[in-house]
Amino acid sequence: MSNETHIVGFRVGRETYGVPITSLHEIVRVPEITAVPDAPACMEGVINLRGKIVSVMDLRKRFGEAEPKSHRNNRILVVEYKGRLAGMIVDGASEVLKVPHNDIEPAPAVIEESGLDCVTGLAKYHGRLIILLDVNKVLDSGVSRNAELPPQGDADRAKQATAGGDNG
Repeated sequence: MSNETHIVGFRVGRETYGVPITSLHEIVRVPEITAVPDAPACMEGVINLRGKIVSVMDLRKRFGEAEPKSHRNNRILVVEYKGRLAGMIVDGASEVLKVPHNDIEPAPAVIEESGLDCVTGLAKYHGRLIILLDVNKVLDSGVSRNAELPPQGDADRAKQATAGGDNG
């Protein structure tokens, strides 16, 4: 058995994140994305990936980037999520990183206590820290966190919900 963990590194904003290579289906360039009405704020929409419909979440929005900008280095990490393919837009993806097990620390208590259960640990790699993520928890909490938000531009429903007049 190997004493290394193979992770795919990627950037969102200034931070470097990693997911186990086993959770990744593929990495693709960002094609045209079809918006879906009433989707959570961080859900960009869907793409057609060789005949398969793939929902796409923007991790930059999910992680609170103020103004995510499209760039030619943006990529979509395609993963399997609840038996279907799902995509996550990132600022850039790097090569597969081989990190020795003894260079991986569990997530600090302050991260776990703040409700960020998608962080599984921190990897020390060539003098920098890589935040390790659980893909399923990132996608779960991204959808549930934003599911109660009204769609952008739906000011009347937002006012009604805030006033307590939403009979649902």
